[in-house]
Amino acid sequence: MHGPAVKMEADLAAAKKSKLGVILFLVYTLVYSGFVFIGLMYPEVMGLHIIGKQNVAIVYGFGLIFLAIVMGFVYNWICTRYEDAANGKETKK
Repeated sequence: MHGPAVKMEADLAAAKKSKLGVILFLVYTLVYSGFVFIGLMYPEVMGLHIIGKQNVAIVYGFGLIFLAIVMGFVYNWICTRYEDAANGKETKK
């Protein structure tokens, strides 16, 4: 049988990582709620206003996708620092 490549130990930074995940989730939820609110209450803003050569809905939608990707990288970077600190490793600055 093939086993795991790395020995799994207790995650000493799990509480901090969970809290960070919830915070980032709430931030994204607020930004997404703004998108939904504008779409429901002021649909003319989404369709008629132009930013560059695209309407607000396209720009906001791609912005949401880009934000999710950036937040994923930020989450990974911060969690790595939390894990290194919890395991007694020095972090490079």
